[in-house]
Amino acid sequence: MLNGSDVVSQPMFVVFVFATILLSLGYFRGRRKNQRIVATALKSLEAVFEPKDQQFTNIGGLTGYHANIIPKKNRFIKRVDATITLLPRHSWLYLPISRMIRKFDRMFMVWHLTGKCSKALVEGHLIEAGYSKMAGARILNLDILEKEQLTWGGKIFFLYSQTPEIRETLLICKEKLGEPGPVRHIALVPEQERVFVFMIPKLGTVQPTVQIIFDWFIAFMEKATR
Repeated sequence: MLNGSDVVSQPMFVVFVFATILLSLGYFRGRRKNQRIVATALKSLEAVFEPKDQQFTNIGGLTGYHANIIPKKNRFIKRVDATITLLPRHSWLYLPISRMIRKFDRMFMVWHLTGKCSKALVEGHLIEAGYSKMAGARILNLDILEKEQLTWGGKIFFLYSQTPEIRETLLICKEKLGEPGPVRHIALVPEQERVFVFMIPKLGTVQPTVQIIFDWFIAFMEKATR
Protein backbone atom coordinates (compact mmCIF):
# COMPACT_ATOMS: atom_id res chain seq x y z
CA MET A 1 0.00 0.00 0.00
CA LEU A 2 1.42 3.41 -1.03
CA ASN A 3 1.75 6.17 1.52
CA GLY A 4 1.57 9.89 0.68
CA SER A 5 5.24 10.26 -0.13
CA ASP A 6 5.15 7.20 -2.38
CA VAL A 7 2.21 8.60 -4.37
CA VAL A 8 3.95 11.92 -4.91
CA SER A 9 7.02 10.14 -6.22
CA GLN A 10 5.08 8.06 -8.74
CA PRO A 11 5.80 9.08 -12.40
CA MET A 12 2.10 9.20 -13.31
CA PHE A 13 1.38 11.56 -10.45
CA VAL A 14 4.16 13.88 -11.62
CA VAL A 15 2.78 13.75 -15.17
CA PHE A 16 -0.72 14.50 -13.85
CA VAL A 17 0.48 17.51 -11.88
CA PHE A 18 2.50 18.81 -14.83
CA ALA A 19 -0.46 18.36 -17.22
CA THR A 20 -2.79 20.15 -14.80
CA ILE A 21 -0.41 23.10 -14.51
CA LEU A 22 0.02 23.24 -18.28
CA LEU A 23 -3.74 23.17 -18.95
CA SER A 24 -4.31 25.86 -16.33
CA LEU A 25 -1.69 28.10 -17.92
CA GLY A 26 -3.27 27.42 -21.31
CA TYR A 27 -6.70 28.35 -19.98
CA PHE A 28 -5.60 31.74 -18.67
CA ARG A 29 -3.49 32.51 -21.72
CA GLY A 30 -6.27 31.50 -24.14
CA ARG A 31 -8.87 33.42 -22.18
CA ARG A 32 -6.79 36.60 -22.32
CA LYS A 33 -6.27 36.21 -26.06
CA ASN A 34 -9.99 35.71 -26.76
CA GLN A 35 -10.97 38.60 -24.51
CA ARG A 36 -8.47 40.82 -26.28
CA ILE A 37 -9.78 39.86 -29.73
CA VAL A 38 -13.39 40.56 -28.72
CA ALA A 39 -12.63 43.83 -26.92
CA THR A 40 -10.64 45.11 -29.90
CA ALA A 41 -13.32 44.07 -32.40
CA LEU A 42 -16.15 45.70 -30.44
CA LYS A 43 -14.20 48.93 -29.92
CA SER A 44 -13.48 48.94 -33.64
CA LEU A 45 -17.19 48.68 -34.47
CA GLU A 46 -17.91 51.53 -32.06
CA ALA A 47 -15.27 53.69 -33.75
CA VAL A 48 -16.66 53.06 -37.22
CA PHE A 49 -20.42 53.25 -36.59
CA GLU A 50 -20.43 55.85 -33.78
CA PRO A 51 -23.44 54.33 -32.02
CA LYS A 52 -26.17 56.30 -30.33
CA ASP A 53 -27.26 53.02 -28.72
CA GLN A 54 -25.58 49.65 -28.38
CA GLN A 55 -25.88 46.33 -26.62
CA PHE A 56 -23.26 43.62 -26.22
CA THR A 57 -24.25 40.08 -25.20
CA ASN A 58 -22.17 37.05 -24.29
CA ILE A 59 -23.68 34.07 -26.11
CA GLY A 60 -21.02 31.42 -25.62
CA GLY A 61 -18.79 31.83 -22.59
CA LEU A 62 -15.33 32.70 -23.89
CA THR A 63 -16.14 31.89 -27.52
CA GLY A 64 -19.34 33.73 -28.50
CA TYR A 65 -20.43 37.36 -28.45
CA HIS A 66 -23.17 39.38 -30.09
CA ALA A 67 -23.47 43.12 -30.64
CA ASN A 68 -26.42 45.31 -31.64
CA ILE A 69 -25.48 48.83 -32.70
CA ILE A 70 -27.72 51.73 -33.72
CA PRO A 71 -25.52 54.16 -35.69
CA LYS A 72 -25.83 57.86 -35.01
CA LYS A 73 -27.04 60.08 -37.86
CA ASN A 74 -26.77 57.57 -40.69
CA ARG A 75 -29.09 57.92 -43.69
CA PHE A 76 -28.53 54.41 -45.01
CA ILE A 77 -27.77 52.04 -42.10
CA LYS A 78 -30.33 51.82 -39.31
CA ARG A 79 -28.83 48.93 -37.32
CA VAL A 80 -25.75 46.73 -37.27
CA ASP A 81 -25.78 43.22 -35.82
CA ALA A 82 -22.44 41.51 -35.31
CA THR A 83 -21.74 37.99 -34.09
CA ILE A 84 -18.23 36.96 -33.10
CA THR A 85 -17.32 33.31 -32.56
CA LEU A 86 -13.82 32.39 -31.46
CA LEU A 87 -11.69 29.29 -31.31
CA PRO A 88 -11.59 27.77 -27.79
CA ARG A 89 -8.05 28.92 -27.04
CA HIS A 90 -8.68 28.41 -23.33
CA SER A 91 -9.16 24.66 -23.88
CA TRP A 92 -5.93 23.17 -25.19
CA LEU A 93 -7.50 19.71 -25.33
CA TYR A 94 -10.32 20.79 -27.67
CA LEU A 95 -8.47 23.53 -29.59
CA PRO A 96 -6.81 21.18 -32.17
CA ILE A 97 -10.19 19.62 -32.97
CA SER A 98 -11.82 23.04 -33.28
CA ARG A 99 -9.06 24.22 -35.62
CA MET A 100 -9.76 21.26 -37.90
CA ILE A 101 -13.53 21.82 -37.88
CA ARG A 102 -13.92 25.61 -37.64
CA LYS A 103 -10.43 26.58 -38.84
CA PHE A 104 -10.56 30.23 -37.71
CA ASP A 105 -12.31 32.92 -35.66
CA ARG A 106 -15.34 34.49 -37.32
CA MET A 107 -17.10 37.82 -37.31
CA PHE A 108 -20.37 38.03 -39.20
CA MET A 109 -22.00 41.44 -39.63
CA VAL A 110 -25.47 42.32 -40.88
CA TRP A 111 -26.11 45.94 -41.82
CA HIS A 112 -29.86 46.62 -41.82
CA LEU A 113 -30.58 49.34 -44.36
CA THR A 114 -33.07 52.18 -44.42
CA GLY A 115 -35.74 52.64 -47.07
CA LYS A 116 -33.53 55.15 -48.89
CA CYS A 117 -31.48 52.22 -50.23
CA SER A 118 -34.34 50.18 -51.65
CA LYS A 119 -34.44 51.64 -55.16
CA ALA A 120 -30.70 51.97 -55.60
CA LEU A 121 -29.46 48.59 -54.38
CA VAL A 122 -29.07 45.48 -56.55
CA GLU A 123 -27.51 42.18 -55.61
CA GLY A 124 -23.80 41.52 -55.68
CA HIS A 125 -21.26 39.32 -53.87
CA LEU A 126 -17.51 39.23 -53.49
CA ILE A 127 -16.75 35.88 -51.87
CA GLU A 128 -13.60 33.86 -51.27
CA ALA A 129 -13.78 30.53 -53.10
CA GLY A 130 -12.94 28.39 -50.08
CA TYR A 131 -15.50 30.10 -47.88
CA SER A 132 -18.18 29.79 -50.57
CA LYS A 133 -18.17 26.01 -49.96
CA MET A 134 -18.89 26.34 -46.23
CA ALA A 135 -22.28 25.99 -44.61
CA GLY A 136 -24.03 29.33 -44.30
CA ALA A 137 -22.31 30.85 -47.33
CA ARG A 138 -24.95 29.79 -49.86
CA ILE A 139 -26.04 32.45 -52.37
CA LEU A 140 -29.71 32.09 -53.21
CA ASN A 141 -30.13 34.01 -56.49
CA LEU A 142 -27.35 32.48 -58.56
CA ASP A 143 -29.65 32.16 -61.56
CA ILE A 144 -29.86 35.96 -61.96
CA LEU A 145 -26.22 36.75 -61.23
CA GLU A 146 -23.22 36.90 -63.51
CA LYS A 147 -20.21 35.04 -62.12
CA GLU A 148 -16.53 35.61 -62.66
CA GLN A 149 -13.40 34.38 -60.96
CA LEU A 150 -10.53 36.61 -59.93
CA THR A 151 -7.31 36.34 -57.96
CA TRP A 152 -7.07 38.73 -55.04
CA GLY A 153 -4.15 38.75 -52.64
CA GLY A 154 -3.13 35.26 -53.69
CA LYS A 155 -6.63 33.88 -53.04
CA ILE A 156 -9.35 32.90 -55.48
CA PHE A 157 -12.54 34.96 -55.17
CA PHE A 158 -15.83 34.82 -57.03
CA LEU A 159 -17.57 38.02 -58.06
CA TYR A 160 -21.34 37.71 -58.52
CA SER A 161 -23.22 40.68 -59.93
CA GLN A 162 -26.76 41.41 -61.00
CA THR A 163 -25.78 44.40 -63.16
CA PRO A 164 -22.57 45.80 -64.69
CA GLU A 165 -22.90 48.77 -62.33
CA ILE A 166 -22.85 46.63 -59.18
CA ARG A 167 -19.91 44.70 -60.60
CA GLU A 168 -17.95 47.93 -60.96
CA THR A 169 -19.02 49.00 -57.47
CA LEU A 170 -17.69 45.79 -55.92
CA LEU A 171 -14.45 46.13 -57.87
CA ILE A 172 -14.07 49.63 -56.42
CA CYS A 173 -14.45 48.13 -52.94
CA LYS A 174 -11.81 45.54 -53.81
CA GLU A 175 -9.41 48.24 -54.96
CA LYS A 176 -9.98 50.33 -51.84
CA LEU A 177 -9.22 47.36 -49.60
CA GLY A 178 -6.03 46.65 -51.54
CA GLU A 179 -5.73 43.14 -50.17
CA PRO A 180 -8.56 40.93 -48.89
CA GLY A 181 -6.85 40.60 -45.51
CA PRO A 182 -9.47 39.16 -43.14
CA VAL A 183 -12.41 39.58 -45.57
CA ARG A 184 -14.10 36.45 -46.89
CA HIS A 185 -17.49 37.70 -48.09
CA ILE A 186 -19.15 41.03 -48.86
CA ALA A 187 -22.77 40.81 -49.99
CA LEU A 188 -25.38 43.34 -51.09
CA VAL A 189 -28.83 41.75 -50.80
CA PRO A 190 -31.62 44.16 -51.76
CA GLU A 191 -34.54 41.78 -51.22
CA GLN A 192 -33.56 41.61 -47.55
CA GLU A 193 -32.47 45.27 -47.43
CA ARG A 194 -29.17 44.21 -45.94
CA VAL A 195 -25.43 44.21 -46.41
CA PHE A 196 -23.55 41.16 -45.12
CA VAL A 197 -19.86 41.16 -44.26
CA PHE A 198 -17.99 38.08 -43.12
CA MET A 199 -14.40 38.40 -41.91
CA ILE A 200 -11.82 36.93 -39.57
CA PRO A 201 -11.41 39.32 -36.62
CA LYS A 202 -7.63 39.34 -36.50
CA LEU A 203 -6.06 41.80 -34.09
CA GLY A 204 -5.32 45.14 -35.74
CA THR A 205 -7.41 44.46 -38.85
CA VAL A 206 -11.04 44.96 -37.86
CA GLN A 207 -11.27 48.74 -37.66
CA PRO A 208 -9.34 49.62 -40.85
CA THR A 209 -11.13 46.91 -42.83
CA VAL A 210 -14.65 47.76 -41.65
CA GLN A 211 -13.94 51.48 -42.04
CA ILE A 212 -12.98 51.02 -45.70
CA ILE A 213 -16.09 48.93 -46.43
CA PHE A 214 -18.29 51.40 -44.55
CA ASP A 215 -16.88 54.44 -46.38
CA TRP A 216 -17.18 52.64 -49.72
CA PHE A 217 -20.81 51.71 -49.11
CA ILE A 218 -21.83 55.19 -47.93
CA ALA A 219 -20.12 56.79 -50.95
CA PHE A 220 -21.84 54.30 -53.26
CA MET A 221 -25.27 54.99 -51.75
CA GLU A 222 -24.76 58.78 -51.75
CA LYS A 223 -24.06 58.61 -55.48
CA ALA A 224 -26.81 56.10 -56.26
CA THR A 225 -29.55 58.03 -54.45
CA ARG A 226 -28.87 61.49 -55.85
